[in-house]
Amino acid sequence: MNQPLPATTLQLRSLITPEGELRLSLDAVPLPAPAADEVVIRIEATPINPSDIGLLFGPADLGTLAAGAGPTIGARIPAAAMKAVAGRIGHSLPVGNEGAGTVVAAGSSDAAQALRGRTVAAIGGAMYAQYRCVKLDACLPLPTGTTPAEGASCFVNPLTALGMVETMRREGHKALVHTAAASNLGQMLNRICLEDGIGLVNIVRRPEQAALLRGQGAAHVCDCSAPTFTDELTAALAATGATIAFDAIGGGRLATQILGAMEVVAVRAMTEYSRYGSNAPKQVYIYGGLDTGPTELVRNFGFAWSIGGWLLFPFLQRIGPAAVRTLQQRVVAGLKTTFASGYTQQISLAQALDPAVIRDYTRRATAAKFLIDPQR
Repeated sequence: MNQPLPATTLQLRSLITPEGELRLSLDAVPLPAPAADEVVIRIEATPINPSDIGLLFGPADLGTLAAGAGPTIGARIPAAAMKAVAGRIGHSLPVGNEGAGTVVAAGSSDAAQALRGRTVAAIGGAMYAQYRCVKLDACLPLPTGTTPAEGASCFVNPLTALGMVETMRREGHKALVHTAAASNLGQMLNRICLEDGIGLVNIVRRPEQAALLRGQGAAHVCDCSAPTFTDELTAALAATGATIAFDAIGGGRLATQILGAMEVVAVRAMTEYSRYGSNAPKQVYIYGGLDTGPTELVRNFGFAWSIGGWLLFPFLQRIGPAAVRTLQQRVVAGLKTTFASGYTQQISLAQALDPAVIRDYTRRATAAKFLIDPQR
């Protein structure tokens, strides 16, 4: 039998008003009874990912954070940024891409009933809540002995890292470049490439980040703050043959530097001169926006190049359910090794609205990943 459920569940929500105010609040929202193909999960661990921070705060000026009445906090949205969030103005949005916990109620189908009492991970939004009702296809049963904290981050970062490798293979490249490589995601991607024997060029922004990755076995690490960065990047591209890059930075000239270095390597292999440059295809995918400024392209890399956007969920839709299940099975098998995520701090839902805590988890510092336990 299903255990008695509360009529409502506390849920963290984000609202931008027409007046340019961001409001984060803990709201009591109705908790539905599960349909035949649904389960109710008591959420016990849910990570704060960069994509969650983007939905939580949008373009708000975090220097204006101020606590409101009850479990609420506000901040100002710069007037120049309001057009970028026009589609969400006036809409209170639930937050939290993924999480894990215990199935405490299940619908009438045999598949749903089989999950009662199991620890599962889930994806689908609105995970910053005490309870979440989800469809079965949004659930991933976790192996016996896996804690919710160990399974909380088994979707976004693992599938993004695997998706980058799969994109590389499907588009005919043999090695890849990754920026912001010392991040939780970057360290995971490094472990995947070491396991699979794939050449990986890791780009970081500080010497200590380079040391961190080298200590984890990374063969090619380039510090973009070093005066020798261009030479080191070119040498790493020549050694690996990487012709596809995934860029978490977005703004500035890093994409140009990568494409330019790829072209230098390609031109070296040409047997005769062409004023159009090499015919070697060169691809940069931007998947993040750590630098929110314009992406600056200086056309010094021939004509055989492409730059575009890459996001996890459209990629998963393109490859189809069978391929997604294959990737998920690999994640489950390596949940405590290749795809393990570490956390610097666990917080409650209420603490997620504390200005001091917000400043900590929005810093995007290396190896600083926060986990929310909605049951605290």
